[in-house]
Formats: sequence, structure tokens, C-alpha cells
Amino acid sequence: MVKQMSKVPEKTKNPQIGQWHWDVGESKLSVQTEPSGPFRDLAGEWNVDAFGVQLDGLSRSRLGRTLSARAGNVSCALGLSDGRRVQLSGGFDADGNGQGHLFCEGSSLKAMARPGPLLVPAYQPIISLRTGRAAGFEALARWDGDAAGIDGSFEDPALATNMLIHATQSLAEWHAETGRRDLFVQVNLTARDLAEGMVADLIETLLQGYALPDGSLKVELTEQAALRNMDEALKAVYAIKKAGAGLVLDDFGSGHSSFAWLADMPADGLKIDSSLTARLGDKRTEHILEAITLLAGRLGMVATAEGVEDKAVVHRLRALGFTHVQGFAFSRPMDKDEALAFLEGEV
Repeated sequence: MVKQMSKVPEKTKNPQIGQWHWDVGESKLSVQTEPSGPFRDLAGEWNVDAFGVQLDGLSRSRLGRTLSARAGNVSCALGLSDGRRVQLSGGFDADGNGQGHLFCEGSSLKAMARPGPLLVPAYQPIISLRTGRAAGFEALARWDGDAAGIDGSFEDPALATNMLIHATQSLAEWHAETGRRDLFVQVNLTARDLAEGMVADLIETLLQGYALPDGSLKVELTEQAALRNMDEALKAVYAIKKAGAGLVLDDFGSGHSSFAWLADMPADGLKIDSSLTARLGDKRTEHILEAITLLAGRLGMVATAEGVEDKAVVHRLRALGFTHVQGFAFSRPMDKDEALAFLEGEV
């Protein structure tokens, strides 16, 4: 049991929507919400990876870092993959267990948090299994410097714009320095980004301004983000494709992964969620993976295995039909100059 917790202010601008408890020994996050409330899908007992599937990419990192801190007050802003916003507040006891409350966006608890560090792009290589070299990079938003990971401000609405701009600039430099016009960079978009309606125009401007080939800038989209409003998402996605960007369906296998979604989205690639690729050796899982990669190939998509942490499994992934891999086995995320050095070291 949690012996002594930080008090949560009683007055908030928005009502409490639930409670949470973190069991550090079992690495388990328990969430309780109103059974008929709008956030009832968050209720249950989760490991961090499973709960993270419901969050956008930046919030997954924030939640993991917050729970791993295991000390002090907690005021952690989370963006759900379908565009909703919540705030996790409370504190940890001396044993590292935590508990507190969930509030809607706009809670006065936001003022409790100290300012967070700046966000900068970091690039993780995506390796081609055909050549053994980096085919491109995923641009990830990362804290600038060593931070405790407890941040009270919600994501900057201009984050996607800034990431697209920085990633395209980096890609143009890599093309110029290496002479490799086949390199690409992938940037994550959320449901909110799609709803903004300006992403396609920005992509077209960037590709033309830097004279980059069509498809060299790709956007990653999760099914959960698209399902917020499928009709509007499809309009946005087709506009993005028309602007010259590629489209990758991210975290495939972690949500509904419906065939209708796969049929409707004009995607060039699938990224298979690490929760599936981590189960190599299980025959049933491998049959599923092989079927997915076969389907991807028939649809003209590349199939990337995410979260690969052991190079020894690469031969098995190749045999199952994967064309690309990404994970710590090859490289952790790095800055723009380190990424260039990584590319030059492959020559």
C-alpha cells in the first residue's frame, strides 16, 4: 500500500475522470474510471507498453520516464492517440509506488509542474534487410538534455510542423553529403495533426523547396489516430499523398488492425508493433507475421519490424518476409550529425 502521498489540490477547472495506481514491484498501472464515462477505455490493469498503445508517441515516452522516476510529485500530461487529452497527477511513496488522479485537459494541476526541457528531433535508422544498410530514419521527438521526464505542459500544437521542417532539412543535408537520393525520413502524425488541415500544404512546400523526391518524406499514422474520424482522416491522408509524401501505418498489430482500414488507407508500408515481433519463436505468432508480410508485399508495401533488440533474430525476420527492421540492435536515436556519421560509416 502507498503510505504517504502528495496531496492533490481539490479545486480544478475540469472534473476528475479517474484514479491511477502504479505498482513498481509488478510494473503494473491500474486505472479506474467511471464505467459509463468517456474515458472508460482507459480502465484496467496495464503494463506500460500495453497502456502506451493508447497514447501518441511523445506521451508514451513521457509516461515511461515519469513512472521510472519513482519519486516526488507527478503532473504528467498525456495525449491519447485519438486526440483526447488527460493529465495524470499524484505522487510516489518511499517504495516507488505511485497513485493519484486523472483529470481532463486544462486542469489547474498543470501549474504544479516545473517547466520541461526543449524537444528536439532524434533519428533512429531503419535498416534494409536486402542491403544491410540504413534505408532511412524515423524522426522522434526527444528531450534536449537529461530530464526527469515529469512534464506538465501539453504537447506544443506546432510539434508536428516543427518535426516535419527539421526532418526535411536533415534529409536534404544527408542527400547532399552522401549522394544517396534513396534515403527517406519518417515523421509521426496524430489525429489532431490530421485535423489541422495544413499538413499537406507544408509537405508540398518542403519537398519542392528542398527538391526532394516524392516519397522521401513519409508520415507515420496509427490506426487509433485514424479511427477518431475515419472519413476526415482519409481526406487528409489522400491530400498528404497528393503532396508527395509516403504513408506508413504504424504500430500495426497493436489495435484493431482491420482489413477495412488496410484497404482504405493508401499506404506504402507497415510497421509491425514490437509486441508481436518480440514473440518470435511462438509458431502461432510467426504464422501471423508471415501472413501480414505476405499481404503487405501483395499490396506493394514494405514491412518493417519495430523494436528489434537482438541482431540474431534478423535472419528469422527476413525468412518471415520482413523487408526492413528498426531497433536498439542497430542504433539508438541520434542527432542529425550522428546520423550522417552513421551513414558515412556504412560506406
